[in-house]
Amino acid sequence: MSEQLLVHPVLRVATYNIHKGVQGLGPARRLEIHNLGHAVEQLDADLVCLQEVRHMNRREERYFQHWPSQPQADYLAPEGYEAIYRTNAITRHGEHGNALLSRWPVLSHQHRDISDHRFEQRGFLHTEVQVTGRIVHVVVVHLGLVPASRVRQVTSLLEYVENHIPTSAPVLVAGDFNDWGTGLGRRMAQSGFREWREQPTPTYPSRLPLNQLDHVYARGLQPLGAMVPSGRIWQRMSDHLPLVAEFTWDD
Repeated sequence: MSEQLLVHPVLRVATYNIHKGVQGLGPARRLEIHNLGHAVEQLDADLVCLQEVRHMNRREERYFQHWPSQPQADYLAPEGYEAIYRTNAITRHGEHGNALLSRWPVLSHQHRDISDHRFEQRGFLHTEVQVTGRIVHVVVVHLGLVPASRVRQVTSLLEYVENHIPTSAPVLVAGDFNDWGTGLGRRMAQSGFREWREQPTPTYPSRLPLNQLDHVYARGLQPLGAMVPSGRIWQRMSDHLPLVAEFTWDD
């Protein structure tokens, strides 16, 4: 390995469903986007993959006095990070989707719609990131609630990877898979993707985590470990907890 690559031997990746920056229902709902901004910074990740990120929402902007003037991806990006956002869903009051916050330069980005039926709008964000001497492909995904839909969406995702990303390139696939079983993980493994599985890392629901709905899979990178932050502040900011995983290069 060259001296240049040794400058950054470990890649730290976080994935976090932020629940659109708001928790609770009706008049009891509260704005958590400001706390989430501090939380994202504390994760100290090179790459932060976010789901349910609001680009704008006219109703919430009127309701909350301190609603940020920036789109949520830009607001949450720590100083020096680049924010990339693409819309998954357009609603009556606004739009939301996936985002990547990157400490490293982003070379390109594109969006793929993987909506499986008319009741759910879903998609993934594909970016190319320059990490020292390597180009890493990062795919941020949010799968559907219907089991059969998730299977078809993962199939579509893996076909996209096969057709659009070189087999020699490092790839990260991170996000909310909404999967309470192991079937999708097996499909990812069959396509050469690995994750840290030495110990359970449940992320949902945040107040009493029972299952790991959020994952960071890698191909061409070696998993080193994964963790989920704990504490009451993390439990109240979203219905998910963030998952933080570390990787090193295969060669």
